[in-house]
Amino acid sequence: MEVALGFLDRSAIVAPPGWSRWLVPPAALAVHLSIGQAYAWSNLKTGLGEGLDLSGTATALPFQLAIVMLGLSAAFGGTTVERRGPRWAMFVSMCFFSAGFLISAVGLFLSQFWLVVIGYGFFGGIGLGIGYISPVSTLMKWFADRPGMATGIAIMGFGGGALIAAPIETNLLAAFGTTPGGLGATFLVMGIGYAIFMSVGWLLVRVPADDWTPPNPPQQSKQAASDEVAVSAATAIKLPQFWFLWVVLCFNVTAGIGLLERANPIYQDFFAETGPATVIAAAAGAFVSILSLANMLGRFVWSSASDVIGRKNIYRMYLGVGALLYLVILTIGEGNKIVFLIASLLILSFYGAGFATVPAYLKDLFGTYQVGAIHGRLLTAWSAAGVLGPLVVNAIVDAQGDVPGPGKYSVSFMIMIGLLVVGFISNELIRPVDPKHYVRTDDRVHEEAAR
Repeated sequence: MEVALGFLDRSAIVAPPGWSRWLVPPAALAVHLSIGQAYAWSNLKTGLGEGLDLSGTATALPFQLAIVMLGLSAAFGGTTVERRGPRWAMFVSMCFFSAGFLISAVGLFLSQFWLVVIGYGFFGGIGLGIGYISPVSTLMKWFADRPGMATGIAIMGFGGGALIAAPIETNLLAAFGTTPGGLGATFLVMGIGYAIFMSVGWLLVRVPADDWTPPNPPQQSKQAASDEVAVSAATAIKLPQFWFLWVVLCFNVTAGIGLLERANPIYQDFFAETGPATVIAAAAGAFVSILSLANMLGRFVWSSASDVIGRKNIYRMYLGVGALLYLVILTIGEGNKIVFLIASLLILSFYGAGFATVPAYLKDLFGTYQVGAIHGRLLTAWSAAGVLGPLVVNAIVDAQGDVPGPGKYSVSFMIMIGLLVVGFISNELIRPVDPKHYVRTDDRVHEEAAR
């Protein structure tokens, strides 16, 4: 047991001289492409509804619990992930995420849906949270010269996981059927498959040696170690910079997820009068897929751009331009498919990019010392947005009753504009952290020795 635990420990994965840092993004992608399956839950949701005769509300429960557990496990497990290292974190993520599918499979074979809620929602959600933050600080240490690009590559995988999972789920459900036994077989195969694929990540990942520097080190890494930005997670959450950034992430995600969660009916409501119902329904389905692609690509493109123009400037675009795009949809989007599509794609690209850019923003503010733990705590903003976004759109639309077409979204979209403006102001209020909050080199060395 001790040998196995030692194999997972940070000290066992220090890269030897000459080891290529470009092997780390594929390791991170192996984990993020797997846990990104969460975005393809709707396929499994449909199968569960058919096979177990459940309502849409019931079949949403596993996913909703998984997102809640993602935020909570990332927040409470961040410090442990930072201490134990990426291999340990990726291994734990694999165990919980795969166990979620396997427990769900048992529940389906027994026709006990509550085991699916516990399996996929609780255990799988823990795997999501730990896996999501597992490579962040390691990537930023390997790519201190391009942190936005590095985290963008990995977190792009989370956004693109659905593109891999959706056809796999469709084919498995077609092969096994949607009887309880068939659904159980689908979950069983997926649990085993993801365990194998995620193993590539935790076996491959390495951390840089303490004296390693990137080929083109940024100016900060040339400073004396005692002068580098290094803020502990415990201190960071007490500072206004953390909470301003929490608001920025929460409202940027709210604006995106509110559109994404109801994308299909929104499209049909905006263009119901432009063609036959069957054609519009098919186009709405394609619209959802295109939004997923924008979500994925935005994570890499815009986060890489942040390395050039700066994190504050890129969030000015996400929030400020995002608010204007919602206004464009409200004023000239009805019946104008080109304007509606371009505006929606950009909003979703900003949504995905917000996730990918925020680790680098945290690194700029608080340093790499405990950035994984700080990132984990910040992801509680995602949990809040996951509730707020759909609530703003769905509750208001439902409350308006028979308001026709795009008019039913006017209030919701105006609220989104207001939230983005608040996020924009919060971003403007972020200032560099006072050096008095830094953890000095001697304190860091002492803490490492105590571990």
